[in-house]
Amino acid sequence: MFSYAQAILIGALQGITELFPISSLGHSVILERFLNWQMKESNPMFLTFLVATHTATALVLFLFFWKDWWRIIKGLLRSLKEREIKDSDAKLGWLLVVGTIPAGIMGLLFEETFKKIFASAQLAAGFLVLNGVMLYGAEILRRRAVAQTTGDSDKRIAKLSWGQSLKVGGLQCLALLPGFSRTGSTITGGLLTGLSHEDAARFSFLLATPVIGAASLLKIPELATPNGQAILGPTVAGALAAAVAAFFSVRFLEKYFKNDTLKPFAIYCLAAGIVTSVILLLG
Repeated sequence: MFSYAQAILIGALQGITELFPISSLGHSVILERFLNWQMKESNPMFLTFLVATHTATALVLFLFFWKDWWRIIKGLLRSLKEREIKDSDAKLGWLLVVGTIPAGIMGLLFEETFKKIFASAQLAAGFLVLNGVMLYGAEILRRRAVAQTTGDSDKRIAKLSWGQSLKVGGLQCLALLPGFSRTGSTITGGLLTGLSHEDAARFSFLLATPVIGAASLLKIPELATPNGQAILGPTVAGALAAAVAAFFSVRFLEKYFKNDTLKPFAIYCLAAGIVTSVILLLG
């Protein structure tokens, strides 16, 4: 379906664009169109390849935040044993569970519809423009919310209500459309609930692991089928490239969102989406 070089390029691109709020799937679809690669995004194996690269990114995020995940998992188990949520670690864990539900349901119900959309670079470019509008809008609307800046980051996030977590998870569903960013949509949701940029980004990165992990459980076993074994080598290469790119991306973004905003990414998405749309229309 594709070569090692193509797999590594798309994997590296995914590792960067999945964590930057600029849409990994949208960039992959547009890149394939511009380079005239015959990957056939509607092919189920292409979706499996993308899930594999996302899985590598999720593993990097899990290892990067392993201390947080250790506390969160212990908090979840403790709350199940005691049948009561008594601390911020347990609360944060259940907030992540609640935030994962909307995307999980949408993915299961509308997977076939989204596969058809994957094939359209023009639609991806249009959604990329809308992603830019969303990011810029978040910066304007967040002024109405008062971000909390005192105390530990995880404890501040744990103060979110169940409804607020569900709102962030609902916005995450936009990332099922190529051109909308999962990171961008969840950071947007976090900002609108009153989180700072730093805390919204942290919540977004933590939320990525269960969402992508659930998709992995469904898709990664397909690599054991005859069709999957045919792309196993390129898939592994692409996943490794994604992992390396994701590691450097999350290190950069953790520092970036301590002081900076979504506006540069919004401007990039608007410009890239409009330019891409014009090129595709003229071509």
